[in-house]
Amino acid sequence: MSALNHGEIPVLIVGAGPTGLVLALWLTRLGVPVRIIDKVSESGTTSRALAVQVRTLEFYRQIGLAEEVIEGGRRVDTISFWSGGRQRGRSAAFGDMGKGLTPFPYVLIFPQDEHEKLLIRRLASLGVDVERQTELLGLQQVDKHILARLKRPDGSEESCQAVYVAGCDGARSKVREELGIGFPGGTYEHLFYVADVDAGGAAINGQLHVALDTADFLIVFPLKDDGRARLVGAVRREPEQADEKLSWDDVSKDVVNWMRIDVKRVNWFSTYHVHHRVSQQFRKGRSFLLGDAAHIHSPVGGQGMNTGIGDAVNLAWKLAAVLNGCASEAILDSYEPERIDFARRLVATTDRAFSLVTSRGRIARQIRRNIAPFVIPSFFEIGSFRRLMFRTVSQTVIHYRQSPMSTGKAGEIRSGDRLPWIANAFGTEDNFKFLTTLQWQVHVYGEPSPELSTVCRSRDLALHAIPWRAEMERAGLKRNALYLVRPDGHIGLADPIGNPANLRAYLDRWNIKPSA
Repeated sequence: MSALNHGEIPVLIVGAGPTGLVLALWLTRLGVPVRIIDKVSESGTTSRALAVQVRTLEFYRQIGLAEEVIEGGRRVDTISFWSGGRQRGRSAAFGDMGKGLTPFPYVLIFPQDEHEKLLIRRLASLGVDVERQTELLGLQQVDKHILARLKRPDGSEESCQAVYVAGCDGARSKVREELGIGFPGGTYEHLFYVADVDAGGAAINGQLHVALDTADFLIVFPLKDDGRARLVGAVRREPEQADEKLSWDDVSKDVVNWMRIDVKRVNWFSTYHVHHRVSQQFRKGRSFLLGDAAHIHSPVGGQGMNTGIGDAVNLAWKLAAVLNGCASEAILDSYEPERIDFARRLVATTDRAFSLVTSRGRIARQIRRNIAPFVIPSFFEIGSFRRLMFRTVSQTVIHYRQSPMSTGKAGEIRSGDRLPWIANAFGTEDNFKFLTTLQWQVHVYGEPSPELSTVCRSRDLALHAIPWRAEMERAGLKRNALYLVRPDGHIGLADPIGNPANLRAYLDRWNIKPSA
């Protein structure tokens, strides 16, 4: 750790949702002390975010968290489409769409409220507690640090000095407000609800169900316990007054009734509007925006929480490298371009899909009722579509090819791509096992040259030589090529001939010192 002023902390994290908690976990694992605050008195007890995507599970595996998350959630293998009062076409099986692409080839349902509690427990086991009822009042950048004015639980104020500040404080981000960064976008006209229910019926069978109708829609998410589900749909009416509390009685029951869902108990109920916005900047000086503070969009595809977690992992290893003296501060310049481009594409894509699902136009209504429930399941029978759909929803397709930190191409793999998963790289072990070190490393699928081995030893850079197998070529890898893998599992440098001079040049350009 580089020298700190008296009382100064390396990273102040504002907001203790999944994004802030994952940022704190990764930084702590990388040896960076953090302070994480949140103005609410306790973590959420209700949530809209339900899906934990593959890429998130891969990140969690790197810090030893994946198994516990999987144990707490429910694996979903099929999706059924309903319209006009009955199930239409065949259920679309997607449980094996990712077979051969990842160690987690499925969709996992694990509600955000339970997810947060798990993250908080893991962080506490590492000696870091969330400081509740602690509110950010103001920010000021002074020289090479940030002065943050905080309000304590007893109402008193304090001044906190940090090297960097991470704004993970949601759509109404105080950090973003203090930085004066715009948050352009809009709000959908409909009011939506999420209800945690105990229920019975054919659609309460542990699988995902989507009902599309001319005037309404409903999504049924299975939870861990049998007979329990989360229902997401449209509220029948808007509140007449700002403080009016709507309830389950205000929900349109048409779709619930024709799906023959027998709701026995509503455990909790919440309403919300859906927004689509992307912050104009993700960084200003020594302050960064992540998660909902940087981007919000429709819930289509279960991408929101996972995208925030991706922001956290991307920023965490870069902050740690700079603070630990392992890399040039210039690597922090790559955070915004790597994450903002994906956020903009995601918002545009989910906006189009959500507009189709909720539009009251005649054409959209006909598509929802008479076309989509029949056509979509048939697409899942096409191998190329299944693979594309899985890679997109799972976020394994995310790449940073245009990043200033991405250099070269070897085989079909370009720098910035996620490292392909090879299931049996070493007998029954995969190549992702090396990523648990959270360190830069070189992968050679085949045989590295003696010169390359010498460079890696001289730089204290781990070199993993994986014996060549036919499936590696099918995954896009090139035999004997050099792949310099970043701590987040993305490729920084891809060199087709394994030239050690190119490796030295890359390490020198970013002042990367794995042994620091």
